[in-house]
Amino acid sequence: MRVLQQIHSYILTRSLPFSTLCFSLSKIISHCALSPVGNILYAERLLFQAPNPNIFSWNSVIRGFSKSQISPTSQSISIFRSLIRRGCPNPNTYTLAFVLKACMILQAFQEGQQVHSYVIRHGFSSSSFLQSSFVGFYAKCEEIMFARKVFDEIPERNMIAWSTMISGYAKLDMFSEALDSFISMQKAGVVPDEVTMASVISACAGLGALDVGQWAHAYIKKRSIAIDTKLSTALINMYAKCGCIEKAREVFDEMPAKDPQAWSSMIIGFAIHGHADDVFSLFADMEGSQVKPNQVAFLGVLLACVHGQLVSEGRRRWASMLELGIEPSVEHYSCMVDIFCRANLFEEAYTFIRNMPIEPDPVIWRTFLVACKKNKDMVRGEIASQQLLESEPSNPENYALLSSFYAACSEWSKMGHIRKQMRDKGMKTVPGCSSIEVDGFINEFVLGDWSHPESNEIREVLGDILKRLNSLGYRPDVSGVLHDVEDEAKKEALCEHSERLAIAYGIMKTKAPVVIRVVKNLRVCDDCHEVTKIISAVYEREIVVRDRVRFHRFVGGSCSCKDIW
Repeated sequence: MRVLQQIHSYILTRSLPFSTLCFSLSKIISHCALSPVGNILYAERLLFQAPNPNIFSWNSVIRGFSKSQISPTSQSISIFRSLIRRGCPNPNTYTLAFVLKACMILQAFQEGQQVHSYVIRHGFSSSSFLQSSFVGFYAKCEEIMFARKVFDEIPERNMIAWSTMISGYAKLDMFSEALDSFISMQKAGVVPDEVTMASVISACAGLGALDVGQWAHAYIKKRSIAIDTKLSTALINMYAKCGCIEKAREVFDEMPAKDPQAWSSMIIGFAIHGHADDVFSLFADMEGSQVKPNQVAFLGVLLACVHGQLVSEGRRRWASMLELGIEPSVEHYSCMVDIFCRANLFEEAYTFIRNMPIEPDPVIWRTFLVACKKNKDMVRGEIASQQLLESEPSNPENYALLSSFYAACSEWSKMGHIRKQMRDKGMKTVPGCSSIEVDGFINEFVLGDWSHPESNEIREVLGDILKRLNSLGYRPDVSGVLHDVEDEAKKEALCEHSERLAIAYGIMKTKAPVVIRVVKNLRVCDDCHEVTKIISAVYEREIVVRDRVRFHRFVGGSCSCKDIW
């Protein structure tokens, strides 16, 4: 910069032709704005002091601020406004792309829309490069409908555009839409890259679509798409979330180099499957490989302690994390509360919550309330419920949980009061929803919903299941049904739980040794858990159920969770 400033002084003290002066200043501005050893603030001052700076100079400063690590990215937008107010020179495609990048980084939705409006008014709409950029901008701002509208208007969609759309859907948990877009991309003859395939694999993980995920993996190999660390990690996550933890480990072992994300993904995979010994062994391997464990790796270790009810191990791992200087997140605190609650150490759990240096989030209070529900602890339960409703007064899940707490304690009048509050506020809980993949198609079932085209056949299978269960002396556990109604009505409600519909469909459409794999959006209730164990023995089928927290592998009448979940 010192030498550059000398050159700048030399230029100003010489009577250079105007065109030469402008050209020279534009080069200085560009270097100051974009060079790693430059000075973006010096470039900005020079831009506004230079006589009639060209668009190259404006673009350099706008781009420089969007890349700057020390200066505010929002300055890119401010400089663009100054350019528009001056009216000369006219912005070009690069100007708009650079300012849009700044809007994307800041997720400045309104400013990005203003840029979009400028593009339309000034005839830049035909630029496929800008259109693809706007798809990315709206997806980044989680305005997926705007992204889709722009995407649909692109006459010739390139691989950037397709990848951005698929990635946007996947990040917003719109997994079906991501896979549909990938299918359309193939029909259009556009070959995906490793970034696109990572998003596709992530969508398969979210849906629990193992068949599609395996097909995508084979497609990657067939097309010789580079399997980088990010894509390998996505495959590990997909296989783990689809219930194939052995295949996830196989992908992990094949990786030539493993970053912290790969290690932690494999550790989390083992944890949600309840393989505590594998978690601890892999964590030791990670440390032995000179890879520093990150927050996610420790979260996996603590989850293993949760599912294994390993209190002493949980305390030890917590202390180890603090010794390494890793700051616990609220998820780590939630795990410790869960560990204490599962061991019936309620006083310790409550003290731990009260001594947290950060504000306990609703998940922690819900965890504590669930423990109080299981033990019918009215005093501590009502303390937790008060904190929960204060922190999230508009979340229907909290009211539903409190209602089930009172139902478990046979406090029907209090339960009715909570239900009335929900009705008065127009609250509706998220219904239980389960999905099962058969022949590459995802079939979804919702609690009490018989709209499936094969519902009559499903009823017949459910009838056969119930008949076999009754012959073995099965008696429904109606304690988890939240209605103050007769037991017969409660039994009927249990039979319509979404995972039972999905399992019945799996029995109807597949034969052993095909594994029945079900993904559920909520936790599995006690009665459905017991019923699924019996079904696995009676029908001699392996059933894998992924609920909101972990996996359950039912084989021969027992579950991998050992009835701890």
